[in-house]
Amino acid sequence: MRILFLNPQGNFDAEDSYWTEHPDFGGQLVYVKEIARAMATLGHKVDIVTRRFNDEKIRGFHETIDYYPNSEGLRIVRIPCGPDRFIAKESLWEHLSEWVENILEFYASNDETFDFITTHYGDGGLAGVLLSERSGVPFSFTGHSLGAQKMDKLHVTEETMHSLNETYQFAKRLSAERSAMKGASIIFTSTEQERDEQYHHPAYQGAGDVNNPEKFVIAPPGVNEEIFGENVVNDLEEDVGKMLDQTLVRDIDPDRVNLPYIVLASRLDPKKNHLGLLEAYAESKALQAISNVAISLRGVEDAFTSYDNLKDNEKTIMHALMNVIQKHQLKGKVTFINITSQKALAASYRYFSTMRSIFCLTALYEPFGLAPIEAMCAGLPAAVTQYGGPADVLKDDKDAYGVLLDVHDQEHIIKGLMQIFKHFEFYQKQGLYRVKSTFTWQATAKRYLEAIQATLAHPQSVVLDAHDYFKSPSQLLDFGLEPITKHYLN
Repeated sequence: MRILFLNPQGNFDAEDSYWTEHPDFGGQLVYVKEIARAMATLGHKVDIVTRRFNDEKIRGFHETIDYYPNSEGLRIVRIPCGPDRFIAKESLWEHLSEWVENILEFYASNDETFDFITTHYGDGGLAGVLLSERSGVPFSFTGHSLGAQKMDKLHVTEETMHSLNETYQFAKRLSAERSAMKGASIIFTSTEQERDEQYHHPAYQGAGDVNNPEKFVIAPPGVNEEIFGENVVNDLEEDVGKMLDQTLVRDIDPDRVNLPYIVLASRLDPKKNHLGLLEAYAESKALQAISNVAISLRGVEDAFTSYDNLKDNEKTIMHALMNVIQKHQLKGKVTFINITSQKALAASYRYFSTMRSIFCLTALYEPFGLAPIEAMCAGLPAAVTQYGGPADVLKDDKDAYGVLLDVHDQEHIIKGLMQIFKHFEFYQKQGLYRVKSTFTWQATAKRYLEAIQATLAHPQSVVLDAHDYFKSPSQLLDFGLEPITKHYLN
């Protein structure tokens, strides 16, 4: 069968260009790409349907059809809508109806049909509602992260609702999510926690049968062992090793350069909470005595000399980090490493693994936590936020596979990191076992396919209107703040 993956934001190409450089080029793209590849290896035709544009600043997305090497049966299909340049996801909403019309025209003109639609994030979910309404083909919804949780993290109030809505388009996003939840035949989540907490937020009350566990399928993401495997040697391995050697010698005191490292590899974003880790490290003489800190910083050669090319919000975070380094005299104990691709990241993980280092993610909230799984696959034990999906990744009823951190408690962060350093081999072994036994993309794809095939075998009539929000999904742009304010704040 032919399966569509609707992902209008960001983009996909053979080189995985721009990944992590912009919030729209983050982990969601990894997730979609890898499940699509795995489905194709199982004999299905798979199209990742995304947006076509021609932008001088973000090049390489102007061709309609593209392919990944050695991925027979998988296409990247780029469909235009809106302006002929890259636009962020917050500006996509008004163009989605046009995007869906152009998708229908593309398949009709090529005399092709599709059997099922998977949708990703709220914008993909709304597109799925519209495409399913027009084509009669059922769809699934994978939210990745939901707008209500972001509103919680921003502490939205009645007074701030309007100003934050101008920036983040919460009214449109939550409206789209509710519509997707209502119309989807399946809702895929990565963990039980995501299903039981995120989708039961008051903002989604009445959005279809989200209280029905049979509508949900738990399908944890996997990891690409061809890239992140602990024994893999890729074509960047030697160059990355030399770069890291030079960077550590430049930034770290000579008598400390061979100590283990606490490795942070997420993008610079307030919610990733780099500052929380560095402040905890600054308060612990014990941690400083046995380890250094390495922070990935894409596109910056030497942060201690200049980071002027970063975006304004990233500079704000860097200013705060530098203030902590200066205040607590951490110069010589902290390094910033320039990692520019997924293969380079994997090589850097393997490099730091040989030094008995730890992967750390002190995010205020993490919907799933694919990054820790990738790091564990490469041999780095993981100390990760307990808030969100990682709670299910690093622990189950039988055992612990890493250490969960209360990121609001400096002492808890310090104790968690010390625990791994003291029992490095145990946590390294546990992490590797967890990845290989549970988190593979083949397993994720099979879970998707089983649910899709069951749905197609027993089709159900789904009402695709959005309850009391709007009479037709195409009326999304007329939707105001009042209904979301009512559900969210009350």
